Amino acid sequence: MNYLLLFLSVAIGYFVALFLKKRELRNMEVFLAFSGAFLLSITVFELLPHVFENHSKSIGVYIMLGILLQIFLEFFSKGAEHGHVHLHSEAKHFPWILFISLSIHAFMEGFPISEHNNLLIAIIIHKIPVAIILSFFFITAGYKKSTTLLFLFFFAIMTPLGSFISTNYNLIHQYETPITAVVIGIFLHVSTTILFESSKNHKFNLSKMTAVILAVIIAYFI
Repeated sequence: MNYLLLFLSVAIGYFVALFLKKRELRNMEVFLAFSGAFLLSITVFELLPHVFENHSKSIGVYIMLGILLQIFLEFFSKGAEHGHVHLHSEAKHFPWILFISLSIHAFMEGFPISEHNNLLIAIIIHKIPVAIILSFFFITAGYKKSTTLLFLFFFAIMTPLGSFISTNYNLIHQYETPITAVVIGIFLHVSTTILFESSKNHKFNLSKMTAVILAVIIAYFI
């Protein structure tokens, strides 16, 4: 069921984008702010305490590696992980660089998902607005429908694939803590970037501030 929910979060984003108008895309900023705050809160409340149970200083190194990995990926994705998509209307070929960088990000974020945390909810909330924005720009940039659907399909299965591998392969369990620490670094970079960039001139209005506070409260109590 978890795999299906992760896949459907991208599918939902695509179908919403089909009926979305450009002026309505601005409303996604509030949703993005909520998703960023929720992902950050789950990371801080649940994932960080888990990896620091062994009191190893190397955990901090892995977290920093995750941050650096995400910075490297965004050099190619141009920030699509947090709602920034740059597709040129003259380029109708399959965007391999964007696909590979987003797929690595999506694949990694599936590893820490388990029945013992609420990361599944956080990732679904994170994926929906990103999928909406990604799909919208694919559609408005004039990409073929087959290209758009192919891109979104493989992007949608990457997180379930990461979760499946981490659950069913014992070799991954041996490195669960360092892998989770790397993913924490990825989440910290993505979620804080969403919050930092969710408003023009980096200023929060009341609706976005309310969304952020609500996301933190919900993440704490679930």
